[in-house]
Amino acid sequence: MSHVTLARKVFDVELAGLRAVRRQLDETFDRAVETIVAALRKRGKLVVTGIGKSGNIGHKIAATFTSTGAPAVVLNSVDALHGDLGIIADGDVVIALSYSGESDELVNLLPALRRFAISLISITGNPRSTLARHSDLVLNVRIPREACPFNLAPTASTTAMLVLGDALAMAVLHARGFKRSDYARLHPAGAIGRAMLLRVADIMRTGERHAVAPEHLSVRDGLLLMTRAKSGCLSIVNARGKLVGVFTDGDFRRRIPEDDHLLTRPLRDVMTRNPVCIRQDALAAEALKIFDQRNIDDLIVVNHKGEPVGLVDSQDLPKLKLM
Repeated sequence: MSHVTLARKVFDVELAGLRAVRRQLDETFDRAVETIVAALRKRGKLVVTGIGKSGNIGHKIAATFTSTGAPAVVLNSVDALHGDLGIIADGDVVIALSYSGESDELVNLLPALRRFAISLISITGNPRSTLARHSDLVLNVRIPREACPFNLAPTASTTAMLVLGDALAMAVLHARGFKRSDYARLHPAGAIGRAMLLRVADIMRTGERHAVAPEHLSVRDGLLLMTRAKSGCLSIVNARGKLVGVFTDGDFRRRIPEDDHLLTRPLRDVMTRNPVCIRQDALAAEALKIFDQRNIDDLIVVNHKGEPVGLVDSQDLPKLKLM
């Protein structure tokens, strides 16, 4: 068996495990989401605990919850009985991960957890386990088999826990009305945050770097304006200052071989009418989406009156770390 063939078999086993867990989802999942949302509304938090590979998955689940506005911490199940229980408070929700549901570290922790007024949600492959019996809610992640040839090493089971944790976090996000702007507020240092917090007005070229010309101006004079602005795009306006067209250096190169009088023609005869544009108060993320969808190099920015006030040049985006 080739390595690729073996890899595909692992994929098949893990996909089968995910399909099995998906089929097992029931109203308990709804109740788990409602329990978490209710706790968060009362300023409670999530405490995620597990041991071994399940504990590693718990770290990722906690990170996903926290990054989507649901405060979550990881409780080391070994250190918990030696003082770390101090991170738990009444009103919290504890999410315990153990595929067997019989891990000594978690089972020994149960009496201590029950001294707090918490809700205990277990993610386990054994709904009849000790952990499950002492839980308020049990999310079943039982899978047909592990991807390990000996059916021993946690593989498909930890993948199922990970995906169920993602599903739980996304359902909680939706139930709480968490918005894109909320996500950006929690990720201000990354490209996602910059793109979602910045407005088009923050990144556009203005003043001398934005070439604007009346529609009666000749192509020759328009090119001079573009050269002074060091821009490949010219915003063309009518007598009232409204944007009516655009002319680019690409338009010029395409037309010059077939039009001997191009330089003397008025811009209104050669411009592209009704150009793609964006409002200055739009999010920078919207500008990125337009660049991706329309395959253009320059995007004209207008105000609420339809007057061109700036230009977003795609060459500027890498410097702004938005791409």
